[in-house]
Amino acid sequence: MEILARTVQATRSYGPVIALDGVSLDVPAGQLLGLLGPNGAGKTTLLQLFAGLRRPTSGTVELFGGDPRDAARRRRLGCTPQETGLPPTLRVHEIVEFVAGHFDHPVPTGELLEQFGLTGLERRQSGGLSGGQKRRLAVAVAFAGRPDLVLLDEPTTGLDVEARHALWDAVRRYHQEGGTVVLTSHYLEEVEALAERVVVIDQGRVRADGTIAEVRSLVPARRVRLRAPDLPDLAGVERSSREGERYELWTADSDSLVRQLVTTGTPFHDLEVATASLEEAFLALTSQSNQTVASVVQEMV
Repeated sequence: MEILARTVQATRSYGPVIALDGVSLDVPAGQLLGLLGPNGAGKTTLLQLFAGLRRPTSGTVELFGGDPRDAARRRRLGCTPQETGLPPTLRVHEIVEFVAGHFDHPVPTGELLEQFGLTGLERRQSGGLSGGQKRRLAVAVAFAGRPDLVLLDEPTTGLDVEARHALWDAVRRYHQEGGTVVLTSHYLEEVEALAERVVVIDQGRVRADGTIAEVRSLVPARRVRLRAPDLPDLAGVERSSREGERYELWTADSDSLVRQLVTTGTPFHDLEVATASLEEAFLALTSQSNQTVASVVQEMV
């Protein structure tokens, strides 16, 4: 399988701050990869390395088998950064056509605008667009040149639910046609809806890398939900919460927990047993790394 982008032990520092710390990551052709991580985790820096906007302090970065700063390689790349500065006096069609003019076989302007819900805005100056419309335009131009790889940094920030789902549909179509996407998002449901592979980054390091199911499985505890007037002390409960008769219990052995409920004769109903959600796995993985760093700092003190 062709690797479109790759980092090998890539580190990027900004003075004393280490944004990326020895990250090795491959992006194979045809994959839709979601990058998750808290603010300052290193997600944007990683995309900037792939796009040739930053150089690694150490380690290597490749784009289409070579230097990301090579203009010929970047012609196969589409990008939407977190912050975009669209020229306010240019009309929507002028911005799209300007970007499209850099490519040999661009998507026709009308077709591209339709895909991203911008039809009818062709002659509107970008300065007169709403925040959500500007964001959709910024994402749309990333696809103008029919790129082989698209990097999307928080693509749906500022969009309402309807616009967000319309953008999801456009990204899915591109991926179904063989395109490769790396996206970051603060919306875990977005990554869960789109990505086939998830990479969790925290404090510049990769904490997890796999399918959504594999990342969820890294949190061994299972969530047991049930309704009961009251519960006895149960062995193996790691944490719990209660709202009226609704209990939520976390345990490493849900079978044992249910057997205890039965053998103690505890009346209960509406029993549900589930693995951790992606959000719960993400919070557990990032909190674990933060706790590790905190303990190291405490030892140093």
